[in-house]
Amino acid sequence: MSEELFFPVIETERLLLKPLVAADSRNLLEICSDPETMRYWNTAPWTTTQDSLDFINESCESMRHQRALVLGVHLKSTGGLAGKCMLSSYHRESKRAEIGFALARPCWGKGYIGEAAEALIQYAFRSLGLRRIEAEIDPDNRSSARALEKLGFSLEGVLRQRWEVNGVISDSALYGRLACGDPPGHPGNAVHVASA
Repeated sequence: MSEELFFPVIETERLLLKPLVAADSRNLLEICSDPETMRYWNTAPWTTTQDSLDFINESCESMRHQRALVLGVHLKSTGGLAGKCMLSSYHRESKRAEIGFALARPCWGKGYIGEAAEALIQYAFRSLGLRRIEAEIDPDNRSSARALEKLGFSLEGVLRQRWEVNGVISDSALYGRLACGDPPGHPGNAVHVASA
């Protein structure tokens, strides 16, 4: 599979999804140092710019080795970084991956997650040839559960006491969406893809 497929630029009505670069590190730290944004992640909130740079470098390395696809979510209106959207745990033979996303708190409630995630999902099904996309969330994370349900994911089960972060033990709800019988994209969610 071509390396270019793991470094796309995906354009939607309001957003531009593209690989993160070092210049994004400060804005990414602002997003991922917010305890409310990171409340349901399996890592503690970030504390330094080095955390952001490490994430960006590790993401690029994973993309070069075709293990993951990590894109910054940029607002077309301002060019600012609104969050990140990713496919991890990519398994070529089984044609599956796990989706995840994080959005800056001022961008919540505006439909950006649905728009970015649907664009990434369509790219995964059409360009990467995935058959299945999974999502693993804390069952208490109702906003992510609602977002996944709107995106056509089905709750498939709960993994009990799956994570322990900062001494807090939590379950994981496992969601899945298949390429076959996939619901159409959200209105106004036309996607244009170009190589980075």
